[in-house]
Amino acid sequence: MQGSGPDLDRTVPALLVKVGRYPQHAGGVGVLRTLGRAGVPVHAMVEDRFTPAAVSRYAVRRFVRPTTGLEQPAALVDALLAIGAAIGRRSVPVPTDDEAALLLAEHADRLSACFLLPPVPPTLPRRLADKGGLYRLCLEHGVPAPRSRTPADRAELVAAGRDLGYPLVLKNLEPWTRLRAPVVRHTTMVGDERELLAACPPDGALSVLAQECLPADRAEDWFTHLYCPADGGPPVVFTGLKLRSWPPDAGVTTRARALANPGLAEQAADFCRRIGYRGVADLDWRLDRRDGRYKLVDFNPRTGAQFRLLETVAGLDVVRCLHLDLTGRPLPRGPRQRSRGYGVGQLDLPSAAVWAWQRKALPADLLPRRGTERAWLCRDDPAPAVAEAVRFGGTVARRAREGLTRRQ
Repeated sequence: MQGSGPDLDRTVPALLVKVGRYPQHAGGVGVLRTLGRAGVPVHAMVEDRFTPAAVSRYAVRRFVRPTTGLEQPAALVDALLAIGAAIGRRSVPVPTDDEAALLLAEHADRLSACFLLPPVPPTLPRRLADKGGLYRLCLEHGVPAPRSRTPADRAELVAAGRDLGYPLVLKNLEPWTRLRAPVVRHTTMVGDERELLAACPPDGALSVLAQECLPADRAEDWFTHLYCPADGGPPVVFTGLKLRSWPPDAGVTTRARALANPGLAEQAADFCRRIGYRGVADLDWRLDRRDGRYKLVDFNPRTGAQFRLLETVAGLDVVRCLHLDLTGRPLPRGPRQRSRGYGVGQLDLPSAAVWAWQRKALPADLLPRRGTERAWLCRDDPAPAVAEAVRFGGTVARRAREGLTRRQ
């Protein structure tokens, strides 16, 4: 399948960049596959030699660099520069988490010696990845968003719950802090004040966003993946509909469909133009049927996990856009996106089961259709699916043992 899609510069390598431990990440494998199939040599930062990304046939070299996010940024920059020197020529870094995106933007002056980087304003990715900063940007630029509060302590948290109402959504507020001192394990929904207080630590300052809940039965979850060129030209924007996630209504996408939504695409592109964003971005929106508005829920200044769902009829996705643009090649214009589906099989099964139990009906897209982009399983690169199955089985077994231990 090498050479399929747009004509990328095969003399310029790429590097998958990660900060934090999340070895079971389909988006990283997607980066390796989309660039590797186009003939680009792709290197990868991995937690160990047996992660799904590490065993992909498209990883030409694995740099085992386990990180936690507790490291000082200067040490992480030094590690990236050492990897860049080992690669031997300037390469295109592709971040798959917010911390990596911030590191690349805020230390571009040093990292540009080894890497080709989009000219994003250095402080902008941090403002976007910070949930409170994003909400303030939305208010400033007139972008609809769920009502939110950033309480400094438990008293303000209780007041936020009483103001916004229940159920209430809680999110870790800032990148880096979510790894070093998370308030909640992941996006969490609480049903009343008792659950709210139980979910947050009793002492100290809080780094948490309290956000109104847009009712699932009166809303739709959408996302836009886009690439904003370095020269400020028109962004390449894709839109999709999230059907299910794990954990339900709050976690990673497990089933989605690519659907053209010109109005939402223009809304996302206009926001990025106003704030001067450059590079790849993944934006989560929720259509609130009560007022008919798409409300911005999250802005991830990096590649999204399901980006491979979204591509043009010529095979152009946001990661290929990044490589083309930073190597001085034009972005092909034409029909924007193909209609296709996406599925994360081992996580979509429990998500579909919860959906069916809650609604007493079978969910849509229960079985993958022809042309579905599978997160792990594919004919030309089967090893990541095997590695993921082994790790997923180990995770299930460990949690089962923990559950039995708690009951004893």
